[in-house]
Parts: sequence; structure tokens; C-alpha cells
Amino acid sequence: MRNKIYVPTKGIDSWKELLKDSKKHMKTGFSAKTLANCWEDQKHGFPTEFNEPLKYLGFDNLEILLAIPEYKVSLDNERAPSQNDLFVLSKYKKYNELVVIMIEGKVSESFDKSIKNWYLSESNGKKERFNFLTKKLEINSNISDYDSLRYQLFHRTVSAIIAAEQFCAKKAFMIVHSFSQENKWHKDFLNFSKILNPNLAAEIGTIERCKTLNSGIELYIGWIKGDKKYLEM
Repeated sequence: MRNKIYVPTKGIDSWKELLKDSKKHMKTGFSAKTLANCWEDQKHGFPTEFNEPLKYLGFDNLEILLAIPEYKVSLDNERAPSQNDLFVLSKYKKYNELVVIMIEGKVSESFDKSIKNWYLSESNGKKERFNFLTKKLEINSNISDYDSLRYQLFHRTVSAIIAAEQFCAKKAFMIVHSFSQENKWHKDFLNFSKILNPNLAAEIGTIERCKTLNSGIELYIGWIKGDKKYLEM
């Protein structure tokens, strides 16, 4: 039960306490500190760069109910949960609906291992995990089809779906909030988006609707470019 109790942050030091290796990750110019500085700096809602993409989709009146850094979501079992940089629970005031948003912060860091490299030490656990992820994403489970794609993008997106199920939300977003001014690793995001829906453009500064899942949940993904001023804080 104690892992389900949350307290408000007192600035970025509260985010730091949640990291396994804060000395390594909570540095100026790194994603953990940059994301924390950006979101802690907001007074009333989302960072400015979210406004136009959300408005374009008709979500310009989203209200943030709560935001939890380093939010863990259990996948097919309790082992190796997906630890999301930021979980945002919002209310779509127009229809009085909950909206789940998982934020993946980036600067120059990659999306970790490719599926091929992650699966090198093949085990029943990994096979079961991958089958679970593809089932949630409603894509085929032939792992060789995804060799070069990044494992992190799979489980972060599934985290959004699972959280939407838990909160009885009908809309789930996975958004990469990247502060890389060179847009590093965007191609990995683009390649991943195409397996969810080949018609997605996955352009920088946009959020798109991928599909409606069998559960009725609408899945969205996006890449938002953050303000470079937070890289220097």
C-alpha cells in the first residue's frame, strides 16, 4: 500500500529522490533534470509547446489533475515494471472524461536497446513479455519483424494503455518530450509509429491519433520539442 501513496513535489529535488542513480541522471543538460525543471516551471497547465498540438486535436481544454514523476507501471508481471518519466492524469472538460498521458523525456539519450539486442538472452520471460506488449498494442507478435525498433517505446506506450484501463479513461497518450535541438532519435520514434499505424506522419511538434483499440481506448502518440532554456538550468 505504501507504494500507492503520493505526496506533492517540493521542486526538482523531489524528482531526484525517485531516481536509482541521481548523480548520473540529474545533471544539467540531461533529460531527468531538464524535464523536471520544465514541468515544475509550469504554473497552470502543460508546457507551452503542448498547446498547439493539443488544440489541433481538439484537446485545448485539458485540465491536469495530477502529475507523478518516475511512475511505475507493471506489465505482464511484477518484474521489471516500466518506469515512466512522468504520468499525467488529465480531464477532458468538454466531455468530462479522463485522459491518461505518459511522458518520456529525452535530450541526447537513446531509447535504449533495440528489440534484437534486448532479446539476445532469450528466455520464456522475455517471450511472454513481448507477446504481452504486442497483444496490448494490437500488432503481430513476430519478434523478427521488429529487430531494429526500440524496446522502450513498446513498453512506454503499453504503460499508457494499462494506466488508461486502470483509471477507466478512454484516451491514452504516449508523448516523447524531447529537448534535443537536433531532434536526436526521432527516426526511432518514426519507425515505431509506423508499426502502430503506417499512415502516421510522426512529425516533430505533433500528436496523432493511432487507433481505437478493441477495449475502446483511443491511442495517441506524439513528439513534442521542449524549450531549450531548460537545458541550461
